[in-house]
Amino acid sequence: MYLVTMLGKLLVSLAISSDSHLHTPMYFFLSNLSFVDICFIYTTVLKILVNIQAQSKDMSYIGCLAQVCFFMIFAGMNNCLLPVMAYDQFVAICHPLHYHVIMNPHFCGLLVLTSWVIIFWNPLLHILLMMWLIFCIGTEILHFFSELAQVLKVACSDTLINNILHVATALLGVFPFPGILFSYSQIVSPVMRMSSAGGKYKSFSTCGSHLSGVSVYYGTSLGVYLSSDVTHSSHRSSVTSVMYTVVTPMLNPFI
Repeated sequence: MYLVTMLGKLLVSLAISSDSHLHTPMYFFLSNLSFVDICFIYTTVLKILVNIQAQSKDMSYIGCLAQVCFFMIFAGMNNCLLPVMAYDQFVAICHPLHYHVIMNPHFCGLLVLTSWVIIFWNPLLHILLMMWLIFCIGTEILHFFSELAQVLKVACSDTLINNILHVATALLGVFPFPGILFSYSQIVSPVMRMSSAGGKYKSFSTCGSHLSGVSVYYGTSLGVYLSSDVTHSSHRSSVTSVMYTVVTPMLNPFI
């Protein structure tokens, strides 16, 4: 699954970079999404493969914090790119004559850069707070990678502030979803008014692929938080996390 995901992402990026017809805002955001997914699965799955090969489940303290940090960065960046892509669809369908003026290369680059800058601050704050926590030597995390909620559960000191920040981060992570819903609520009416059947099909097929990716991403993300915060089952949490960290990035190239 790791090899299929990496190959799929690399093929998408190669196709976009080699074909001048695909040098458009939609494919620019798609190539950034592919890059983020590559880094995302590299951060989590590669360590699992190394552990299986070495028959060892050990991880250093610094390695654990680094994995938490990079996981949050790339998961958050994925969460930012999806509403940006929805906005691109909204402008393309609702304001086609102004599309190239609004979605110019400078503005597209600014959207991606702003997303990176915003995302970096949240994991940094979490890591700074985690460095004040005490962890016992030989601590076992009942998970297959260093996910923030699971790491906080095994801390030997008070994690109240960390948990409050974690809940706030989860709530902020939901905010892009209403933006996606608003964009598509504005798209439906113009598409239905199109007289051309070919135009409707093209619009719905493009939007449908994006909505499929959104549904898979938010569906598995919600499953991870519900399983870790509500059920208290480490096995169920691990299963839903596999869907989130392995299956979703693998499906995206096919979508």
